Amino acid sequence: MRHVVPIAALLLASFNVAAVRAASPDRPLPDQQTLEALEARANQAQPREQCFLYAQLVQQMTELSIRQYQAGNVGKAAGLLQQIQRIAKKIHLSVHNDDKRLKNAELMLSQTAFRLGEMLQATNVEDRPLVEQTLAQVSDAKDAAMMQVFSK
Repeated sequence: MRHVVPIAALLLASFNVAAVRAASPDRPLPDQQTLEALEARANQAQPREQCFLYAQLVQQMTELSIRQYQAGNVGKAAGLLQQIQRIAKKIHLSVHNDDKRLKNAELMLSQTAFRLGEMLQATNVEDRPLVEQTLAQVSDAKDAAMMQVFSK
């Protein structure tokens, strides 16, 4: 019983470090051209690989949207959020039992949902519905991926 508490504390600390690392301003932001190339790659990928690539795309778009919103480019941030919703629907439809890196995709989507939750707290009242809808779409995709992970 003595070992359970330190192990739990260590696990909680590692999750916090991962969240801080995901939110780190030192990470380079992708540009629109990089995002388009990743989306094209995901669209043309084998069905087994699409979920992970789409999750990667959603994560990068979310980070870019957050930075755009923080910089005052609300229109660009809103456009990215709408694209994220569209791709989250694709993730939900592309989750298969034989996906490669399905657990990694689920973890990425979980981190992305966390970041969208942070964004929701920082947005104005008039911008919240779009962020809430996007968070719901990403959460649905994450749940679908998680259900596949646990059904194996």
